[in-house]
Amino acid sequence: MDVDSWRWGLAFDQWVELPVAGSRPPARYKHAAAVVDQKLYIVGGSRNGRYLSDVQVLDLSNLSWSSVKLQMNPGVENSDGNGSLVEALPPIAGHSMVKWDKKLIILGGNLKGSSDRILVHCIDLETHTWSVMETAGNIPIARAGHSATLFGSKIIMFGGEDSSRRLLNDIHVLDLETLTWDELEAKQSPPAPRFDHTAAMHAEHYLLVFGGCSRSAFFSDLHVLDFHTMEWSQPQLQGDLVTPRAGHAGITIDENWYIVGGGDNKNGCPETIVLNMSKLSWLALTSVKQREPLASEGISISSATIDQEKYLVAFGGYNGKYNNEVFVMRPKPRDSLRPKIFQSPAAAAAAASVTAAYALAKTEKLDFSIIEDGVSNGRQEKHSQPNGAIELEAIREEKTKLELTLSEVQGENSKLKQEIDEVNSTHAELSKELQSVQGQLIAERSRCFKLEAQIAELQKMLESMQSIENEIQLLREQKSALEKHMEAASSVQRQGSGGVWRWIAGGNSS
Repeated sequence: MDVDSWRWGLAFDQWVELPVAGSRPPARYKHAAAVVDQKLYIVGGSRNGRYLSDVQVLDLSNLSWSSVKLQMNPGVENSDGNGSLVEALPPIAGHSMVKWDKKLIILGGNLKGSSDRILVHCIDLETHTWSVMETAGNIPIARAGHSATLFGSKIIMFGGEDSSRRLLNDIHVLDLETLTWDELEAKQSPPAPRFDHTAAMHAEHYLLVFGGCSRSAFFSDLHVLDFHTMEWSQPQLQGDLVTPRAGHAGITIDENWYIVGGGDNKNGCPETIVLNMSKLSWLALTSVKQREPLASEGISISSATIDQEKYLVAFGGYNGKYNNEVFVMRPKPRDSLRPKIFQSPAAAAAAASVTAAYALAKTEKLDFSIIEDGVSNGRQEKHSQPNGAIELEAIREEKTKLELTLSEVQGENSKLKQEIDEVNSTHAELSKELQSVQGQLIAERSRCFKLEAQIAELQKMLESMQSIENEIQLLREQKSALEKHMEAASSVQRQGSGGVWRWIAGGNSS
């Protein structure tokens, strides 16, 4: 891929690694990323248990990396109180970051020696300075692994893990104009406490929370907070199955919420998925191999607009090794104006046919009216004929285009009808196979019942055989005792007979 033309020929919904020129920043995960003016900013992160404090920038126009040297905003004292300028941010990981105008707002994260209340840092991209924003109100406790979602001039923060490793599921709002914190109270059942999840805003009305983990479980659930009623719900989802994950990254484009990476501390999630937030339907876009960088935990994803076309940009992560590759995806444009009710392709094509036919009929009516007007007024206003002829020709061309569109839609309808027929045929075959399997299952169940009856009879026979064996054993014992008794009697008889004969023998001798 050519560095100067990396966007040419990109296929839809496929990740491609960018041919970055020169050196790359250190590999990392649990960093934060955002794209501003076609530049990807990477802030902080973790590597080998060490927190990073650098700010790295990838220029998407020439694919070259550079680092930004930040200084503390003049007038703000550093930690040792001497007022000197600081070259970099404090080392930080597990933080959240949103872009607001020409600024990057960083919330929380793992900071060594930080306070017990959450810190808000601000990076000014125009002056290359950073500062700690002084906030007021109900300031939440410090945390990491939380989510931060920009809503107008407010940041909605949910969940995370505090410094004592206590899991959270609270909601806080930071007003960036007044720098005031508020805690929101919501009804119904909130999501279980979690961290390393993702969140997104939809239609300026709903907050969506997906995935994450607790101490013992990884989640694949989706929770929705209605800001009008301040109620949590867990809606029914359509589409592809989604595996549990934490440490993933998400970004929204129109109605669609793109999710990449994540894992369960054993395996990474190789599939990139997208949620249509209006229809609440999951779709698996593409998949990579298990050990590729895109199947990593602690990865980041951002959106970039170049020449009025949007791209997804992924960086970093950890999947057995730390990564610093950059991947881009050209998301396929998806209809964001469809109703929340699911619409089949055949129904959509039929609706397009009706619309085209209605437009064609309307054009034909307009044709006739213009012709009649031209005939009735031709003699009185000859100077208007050229304009009328031009309009008539334009309408005829439009009619021709509509006819072509109608024929294309009809052809598409024919294709869809064939596909539906194939699906119906497949469904019929599967139904037959299911009936056959059900018949086999019924036969097997009948056989099982017979075997169970035979087993019961055999058990009864075994029980009766046991009693017979007991009787035989008793008879054997009686026989043995009788034989012993008879042997003893025989012995006594022999002894008695021998004594008489000896007496007779002795008498004769004498």
